[in-house]
Amino acid sequence: MRLMTQMTAALLGSALLSTTAGAAPTQGTLGATSTGSIQINASVPTRVRISGLTDVTLANLDPTANAVAAQNVCVWSNSSTRGYRITATGSGTGNAFTLANGALSAVPYAVEWGGSTGLSSGTALSAGAPLPGQVSTATRADCSAGPASSASLIVRLAAADLQQMSAATNYTGTLTLLVAPE
Repeated sequence: MRLMTQMTAALLGSALLSTTAGAAPTQGTLGATSTGSIQINASVPTRVRISGLTDVTLANLDPTANAVAAQNVCVWSNSSTRGYRITATGSGTGNAFTLANGALSAVPYAVEWGGSTGLSSGTALSAGAPLPGQVSTATRADCSAGPASSASLIVRLAAADLQQMSAATNYTGTLTLLVAPE
């Protein structure tokens, strides 16, 4: 029994030692001066952020021409590749990208994503379907230093859909963008 207790204590002691990460602290010696040292470790979990979004207002549109609204946004990722995926959903039935006004017929719009800034066209997004493989150039979570933005969001209304709208009537909808790290 005593041998079993000693073996258990030895195994428990070695298990505790094996879970300690890094070097052991160095203790100072007694003297006129004394120096000790410790190791400092830090880590953060994977995070992403989207910011810099602005509402889109398209007023007094020519119903014979397509309408486009593009904006630069900040997407930041701290994953090892700075990668992310983006998923867009609309406020229409089944998360569709639509604008509505009461009982009037909903008007569809298209959403595109560009992996860099200043774009007027990008990759078409499907409601609820993630677009993987994006890489951020942002160096700060709010783009307060480094590039002021890192991606482009483009909203399109086709002329054929504009022609279905009632004149002098405001149509509204909400576009939600979900960013996840990769």
